[in-house]
Amino acid sequence: MKSLRVASYNIRKAIGTDRRRSPERVLEVLGELDADVIALQEADRRFGVRSAAIPPWLLESMSQYKPVPLNVHVDSMGWHGNAILVRKEADIRTHDVLHLPCLEPRGATMAEVELGKAKLRVFGMHLDLSGLWRRKQAAAVIHAAAQRDAMPTVLMGDLNEWSANRGCLADFARHYSFAPCGRSFHARRPVAHLDRIMHCGQLKLVDSGVHDSAASRKASDHLPIWAEFRL
Repeated sequence: MKSLRVASYNIRKAIGTDRRRSPERVLEVLGELDADVIALQEADRRFGVRSAAIPPWLLESMSQYKPVPLNVHVDSMGWHGNAILVRKEADIRTHDVLHLPCLEPRGATMAEVELGKAKLRVFGMHLDLSGLWRRKQAAAVIHAAAQRDAMPTVLMGDLNEWSANRGCLADFARHYSFAPCGRSFHARRPVAHLDRIMHCGQLKLVDSGVHDSAASRKASDHLPIWAEFRL
């Protein structure tokens, strides 16, 4: 059986816990993760032309990844800050952006990728600070996933849910299983499971966790989470 490793990481526009912007540190953490597919949140700057927090030339020259080409804005990597990275050798079969109900701009991304003979559908998201809007956004993502043909599917991102099993977590749990990754926020002293990875029944969870390293504790206020699956 083929194994795949996925990860989710809120990079906070590449601004570290020392308040310095350093995309190089983020790339160092991505290298440590060594995942096949990575969902990023806050991957674009917030104002102006919303340029990518990791310059394209830097991603190309200093990493093993390429972005899913969402082509929403010329200088952006993502959609409302949500981006998906895949290994350079991966075949991106299709991709899409999701418009989510919101008070402030929010969105989600989707990509179907092929690595070797393994095929995977990935949704990346960054949900609202409001519990009511998080549930509406979760419903929109669940509905979008249900409209597509069945295939191995992972949903991941910063859900902004502080409760253990209520709100949008309960909504997702009716359809997907959660990987028990662990506490990812705040990077200096993790107390909350804000970042989550969920999967369908076609995937067998092998292992999961939070990537806690000297680099990841400085690169962002979130620690990245990861999960390994067998198809």
